[in-house]
Amino acid sequence: MERRRLGSSGIEVFPLAFGGNVFGWTVDEATSFRLLDAFVAAGGNLIDTADIYSTWAPGNHGGEGETILGRWLERSGQRERVLLATKVGMEMDPSRKGLARKYIAAEVRESLRRLRTDRIDLYQAHVDDPETPLEETLGAFGELVADGSVGAIGASNYSAPRLEEALRVSRDRHLPSYVSLQPMYNLYDRADYETALEGVCATQQLGVLTYSSLASGFLTGKYRSVNDFGKSPRGPRMRRLLNERGLRILDALEEVGKETGATPSQVALAWLIARPTVTAPIASATSVDQLEELLGATRLTLGRSALDRLERASA
Repeated sequence: MERRRLGSSGIEVFPLAFGGNVFGWTVDEATSFRLLDAFVAAGGNLIDTADIYSTWAPGNHGGEGETILGRWLERSGQRERVLLATKVGMEMDPSRKGLARKYIAAEVRESLRRLRTDRIDLYQAHVDDPETPLEETLGAFGELVADGSVGAIGASNYSAPRLEEALRVSRDRHLPSYVSLQPMYNLYDRADYETALEGVCATQQLGVLTYSSLASGFLTGKYRSVNDFGKSPRGPRMRRLLNERGLRILDALEEVGKETGATPSQVALAWLIARPTVTAPIASATSVDQLEELLGATRLTLGRSALDRLERASA
């Protein structure tokens, strides 16, 4: 299976990344292990998580996703076959948030401990921190790159102006530079990325790892009315998507799926994989069968006619 270079880094990525936000939330540890085994067996290599995963689940405090992933790495012996991508900066609790040097230095130690490894392949700023100077954040990341605990750095949830400013600071101060961006991007949520961020990523040769690649499950086609919201814990999030445009997108996905013998999920991910600036969409699964379905997107090539129809429906 093809591998794609992540921006200007030497990192080579399978065209679908696994999202670890489900670990310790909608899947237990045993199921997480089976999912990770199946993903790597299929050729997958990039696993994306964050220190904050999954604070939103009852009884959790953050770090559960990294902890489960670390236990799998120790049990499986697969550390050299996978790329670990994690994030820092979102609020763990009122006293633990942001991208200040002192906080990053403390949090990376906790992430390494939970992941049971001595290095993070891609360490990402989870969200911009306007209260901390960019040179302080990038300098802190630079110290981690210099000591070998981090291989490369990326950004997530940055606006185009702040991303450009961060890249300029890296150049001017001779600091490590972000090699990737992790934006929300899918067939429904297109505008924010395409109107500004896409141009920056193309010009600056950044890799792009999209999150919410299936719009929290909406693009699977299983939510077509409010009566479907009870199908998963994410169901209530579908309310903003369940409108004329959203249903038009679902119809186009089903139409292209019938023509290609693919599911709506596979078509939606294949559309992302075909986008010229996207390195790999991130997607999560709660069962091995569901994961196998998602992996099918990496073997699906959409023709120009199908791509045009999807883009018109979601315009």
